[in-house]
Order: sequence, then structure tokens, then C-alpha cells
Amino acid sequence: MKTYEGRITPIPLNPRLLLMPGFSERQILEHFEVLYKGYVNKVNEIRSLLPSADRQEANATYSEFRCLKKGETYAIDGVILHELYFDNLGGPGGVPRGDLMRRLERDFGSYQSWLEDFTATGISARGWAVLVYDPRDGRLHNYLLDAHDHGVVQNTAAILVLDVYEHAYFIDYGTRKADYIRAFMQNVDWSVAERRWDRIRRLYDVM
Repeated sequence: MKTYEGRITPIPLNPRLLLMPGFSERQILEHFEVLYKGYVNKVNEIRSLLPSADRQEANATYSEFRCLKKGETYAIDGVILHELYFDNLGGPGGVPRGDLMRRLERDFGSYQSWLEDFTATGISARGWAVLVYDPRDGRLHNYLLDAHDHGVVQNTAAILVLDVYEHAYFIDYGTRKADYIRAFMQNVDWSVAERRWDRIRRLYDVM
């Protein structure tokens, strides 16, 4: 996401995503070109309308201002989460290396235990499963989001993001959500997750 004169612009589609085993070109293009770019467009539309919304009529039950602000939160979270999701896809799968692997083993007991928990989180979620670092307890957690703006834990830092909305997999997998999650894990770009973890370690001075 880039900002230009107050407007945000979409990231480009990584061509590697069109070559992933387990994902059809149609599935990726529908998801990226229609869903993701749709959220970008809605953020820009909402922000163009906010300056003229009557703040004096703001009301928690219903008002134009409330509707725009609620839509802004949903749409911008949709942009950010999708960008994180697409960015950590297109890799060879496998397992993480270095300190991220050591941290998963420390906080979950083993990589396999983390994977089972992450998969169960994704199956249980209606929207997203996100591996995060939570500075409050200094540990990694798999958090569940039922919507872009429902379940977000503030002040956490995302390491790996999995979209489990039906639009992310239904063309290829129908109701076989677990099969989709397995395909996702086979195409994770762990180098992206490792770079995110390295930035988080520096930011929070994680030992």
C-alpha cells in the first residue's frame, strides 16, 4: 500500500502467486484483483466522503459519520491484512529457520505443535488466523479474527497471516478448508516471516 496525495494505491501482484501449486490462477486473480483492490478503492471512497460528513450529527446508534468511520476501519484492515497475506505467499513452503524457529519451539513446545495450533485456529476462524508477537507477555500467539475489524489484538505485531474467508479458497477447494490451509502452508514464504520477526525483535528488543 502506497499513499499518493491522500489516496492509497494497491501493491502489485507478485507473479509467483500465479504459479503456486494448489492454487488456480482464477482463485488468485479473483482474490487479488477483485477483493483486495476493492478494499483499496473503498478506503479512498470513504476518505473522500469523510470531510463533508456532519460531525455535529455524529451518533453511536446511527449517523453518516459513524457509518463512514466504521467502514474505514473495516476497509483499511482489509487492505493491510491482505497485503500481509499475499506478501507471505509464493514461497517454497518448508519450515522457518533460525530464531523464528527457536521462538516457535520455545513458545509452543515444537514446530509441529505450533502448526497444529495454527491450523486449528484457521479452521475455527471466520476471517483470519495470524501468528503474532505480543509484547505484553513476550510470547508468540496464534490469534483468531472473525472479521478484519473483529478480533484484532492491539499492539501486537504480525509474523504470518492466513486468510480463511471463503473467498480465499472456495473456487479451488469448495468447503474443504483444511485442504486449503495445507496448500497455504506448502506455499508460505518463510523468508518474509523471518524478516518480519527480525524487525519485531529489533523494535521490541527481544532477547
